[in-house]
Amino acid sequence: MSTIALMGAGGKMGMRITRNMREHPDYTTLYVEVSEAGKASLAELGLSVTPQDEAIKQADVVILAVPDALIGKIGADLVPKLNSGTMVMGLDPAAGYAGVLPRRSDITYFISHPCHPPLFGGETDPEAMRDWFGGVKAKQNIVCSLHQGPEGDYAKGEAIARAMFAPVMRAHRLTTEQMAILEPALVETLALTCFTVIREAMDEVIRMGVPKQAVVDFLLGHIRTTLAIVFDFAGAPASDGAKLAVSQAKGQIFQPDWKRILEIENIKRSVKSITHAL
Repeated sequence: MSTIALMGAGGKMGMRITRNMREHPDYTTLYVEVSEAGKASLAELGLSVTPQDEAIKQADVVILAVPDALIGKIGADLVPKLNSGTMVMGLDPAAGYAGVLPRRSDITYFISHPCHPPLFGGETDPEAMRDWFGGVKAKQNIVCSLHQGPEGDYAKGEAIARAMFAPVMRAHRLTTEQMAILEPALVETLALTCFTVIREAMDEVIRMGVPKQAVVDFLLGHIRTTLAIVFDFAGAPASDGAKLAVSQAKGQIFQPDWKRILEIENIKRSVKSITHAL
């Protein structure tokens, strides 16, 4: 049985993991939290806090449920104190890819991140359908990387990731760089930007006088159908008129070299800025 020190256990991401791990039969979890708000959240679940130095003496796994911009500072204090062979788990590739994790050859760095519940996942339970982030009711997939450490540690890390992000369907093994291509580049730099612009356009259409509820109903319904078409779930193509609209508008909306955001050097700059945001 592994003993886990969960850093940031009372935070936003930490609490999701806490709820999944607190009664898991295969793991003993120690909850490390410094903020009063986080301690109060843990107390509501009947959980007490373990001081950091005491927790890491007992733990063979340390999970960093803390902001990316703090990992370098926290790691510099934490990593030198770890027992040899300890696994340090990150929840995002940024710190590993940006090189801010302290160097130490006798420990393992493992990274895992949820894919979140799929848009076309087939959930029918109302509570699962409202589980927007996963890890509560809705099934999701995850991605994992053995950033550093012996090959045998991959299975250990994936098993813990499946437990803390449960219920999990598929676990995809990637490199840390491949994870960084997915996030931040694909889903934040590109997709979130596009969705933000769509929201701004929706607000502008409402400002132009189209009734708000009609705009919301029309847009969200068409988003679902359009995504089903574009990502080959619908089994039908877009109409000729829709294709013409795309061809006419794409050059007005996007720069010709927009795919540069997926170039490795640009991704490296992005993760560096994320890990040094404070």
